[in-house]
Amino acid sequence: MLNRFAPTRRAFLGLTGAAAGAALLPARMFAQSISVSRQLVDALLIDLYALINSGSSANRLYADFEALLNRYADMPIIAQTVMRVEWRRASAAQRSAFITTFRAYIARKYGSRFRELIGGTFEITDTRQIRNFVEVTTTANLRNEAPFEVIWLVSNGSGEHKFFNLIIEGINLATTEAEEVGALLDRNGGNIDAMIADLSAAS
Repeated sequence: MLNRFAPTRRAFLGLTGAAAGAALLPARMFAQSISVSRQLVDALLIDLYALINSGSSANRLYADFEALLNRYADMPIIAQTVMRVEWRRASAAQRSAFITTFRAYIARKYGSRFRELIGGTFEITDTRQIRNFVEVTTTANLRNEAPFEVIWLVSNGSGEHKFFNLIIEGINLATTEAEEVGALLDRNGGNIDAMIADLSAAS
């Protein structure tokens, strides 16, 4: 199945996360999870393509992208993974603030590049269960560029199927964003509130 959407190698959603536990599920539940995960990625790509072709202003585009993240991304798991060990010492208020700030940061960081993504296609080429999450593999076909692989990792660790990480041509974007946040923490001497403030001002 083809989804009209056009990613670039460097300008794409860099979101993160980790699947919890490694308990095996019955085969019937595997099949259901695979089907639901595939449908999730299919719907996400359709909505994202509609968003980048909407002609919206930059500010509206960022706000709409935040709404898309709320719908399809497991932001609590993503935030926990990006903060790594600092998540454990963060207060409930700091965790909530980081989730909100990180989501807005992602929208700003990648939203400005969305207009570059028009004109190609995504094809879902494989879907497979790995322990308690699902890999949905897609091939991105761009104009005047060689196709490349994008893998979406999906789980229902928070009670519903959402994606918690993205791998583009072997590059794990969970790790990329964790390094960005880690650098901000280092710059601020481990001060979580200061890191969140810096992230809020970042593009």
